[in-house]
Amino acid sequence: MRTFLSLLASICLFCPAVFSQTASVQSRSALESDPAGWIDLLADRSLKEWTRGALPGVGQLRAGNVGDPSPWNLDPSGQVLICEGDKVGREWLRYNSELTNFIIHAEFRYPPVEGDTRYNSGIFFRTSPDATAWHQAQATLAGGFILGNTRVKGEAQRLNMQKQMTENRVKPAGEWNVFEIRAVGRQVTLWVNGAVVNEWNDCDVPSGHVGLEAEGYRIEFRNVRLKRLP
Repeated sequence: MRTFLSLLASICLFCPAVFSQTASVQSRSALESDPAGWIDLLADRSLKEWTRGALPGVGQLRAGNVGDPSPWNLDPSGQVLICEGDKVGREWLRYNSELTNFIIHAEFRYPPVEGDTRYNSGIFFRTSPDATAWHQAQATLAGGFILGNTRVKGEAQRLNMQKQMTENRVKPAGEWNVFEIRAVGRQVTLWVNGAVVNEWNDCDVPSGHVGLEAEGYRIEFRNVRLKRLP
């Protein structure tokens, strides 16, 4: 027994990475834990509850002219929302209802592109209609974390919580990821594939829109659901 304990202590001392995956508290998603009361944001195949929008600082929509086909389309099953990254610049698809307290659940994956690892997208929350004030759960292979151009006492302030990310839980291209953003009052948490990776306790923007980002790469979303909270 003494030999076993000595061996275990040596592993802990010299191989901390062995225990890194258990460092964060593992949990089920909010959707799994309490499936009642969620709204399926992709239930309407016409996507009439969504609006395409440009993002500040990157010019106009490349495909924004009247009559131009949208790069956002539901697949034939109606279950997966696809954005054709090679046909659009950087833009977002905004859910039209403004929200205060809520949880948004979204699953996404990047179809693999040979030799390219710069996949980039995000899930917006509490973002203004023109996206001059924006927040998102950044979705890259380098990790999921809260990023934005927020407002503090009405003044613009850059927000980047990558260094506060507890661990990178994003899966490789080709695999589905699950993100949940919970916003209640000034507190926002980001849950990724089984654990909370970011906690932001000082959000000074009380409400806004949720949305999905296109940033030049084909991306697929499914099971995009919303639960309003008191």
